[in-house]
Amino acid sequence: MDVSLVPADTSDDVRERGSGVAVLPVGSFEQHGPHLPLATDTLVACAVARAVADAYPVHLLPPVTIGCSHEHADWPGTVSISAVTLHAVVRDIADSLRRSGVGALVVVNGHGGNYVLGNVVQESSARGERMALFPAAEDWETARRRAGVVTSLLTDMHAGEIETSVLLHKHPELVRPGYEAADFVADDRRHLLSLGMSAYTDSGVIGRPSLGSAEKGKELLESLADSFGEYFALLTAETAGTPSTYDDSDGSDGSEGSDGERV
Repeated sequence: MDVSLVPADTSDDVRERGSGVAVLPVGSFEQHGPHLPLATDTLVACAVARAVADAYPVHLLPPVTIGCSHEHADWPGTVSISAVTLHAVVRDIADSLRRSGVGALVVVNGHGGNYVLGNVVQESSARGERMALFPAAEDWETARRRAGVVTSLLTDMHAGEIETSVLLHKHPELVRPGYEAADFVADDRRHLLSLGMSAYTDSGVIGRPSLGSAEKGKELLESLADSFGEYFALLTAETAGTPSTYDDSDGSDGSEGSDGERV
């Protein structure tokens, strides 16, 4: 069993951990150019969630593997569900967790097109439920700088330096040859939602995968794990309010991170 994708916990493990915080990776099943698999966003979300679970006492959930990838529909293999369906799935999972005694949920989003996840968290928080969306753009930006990722988040939209680096680190066997020559830049994408990705790229790539490396992937995940500390402190605080600092056994205070409009 690959525990990076499917957690191997028992009920006793969850009970003993006792933080009351669950982490749900949400990805997609969509084209990622000729060099990365359709499941890339799910693999990235799982890698981030696993890094978090290795650093904090959270209940790691199996991933939601299909998201809102309608902008990629022109490529074979892409599968989407509606925003309404994704909204309902995450809400149902949060409700089920609360019934079993886990009161807080962090949604780890691996696909920029899953816009509705922000609405789920917004609405849940307004009802007084404990939920968060991770990583934020700021978390990804900090991770980008820490890892030495050259491409900006605007340029590194899809199958680029960040995603290629994470997979080179976590799943190198899934990265196909040719990423070294697959760079393509299209920073002005103002009509993306109307026209889809095929209006901006023939290959499906927007970014610079040639700059990816396993070392950058490792640093990206470590930075994001550090950034999660503030989220963990916020969701486990006795009284909701100002975020505090989580002090783990290594003395890490958590902070930092990065992600743009990658889809």
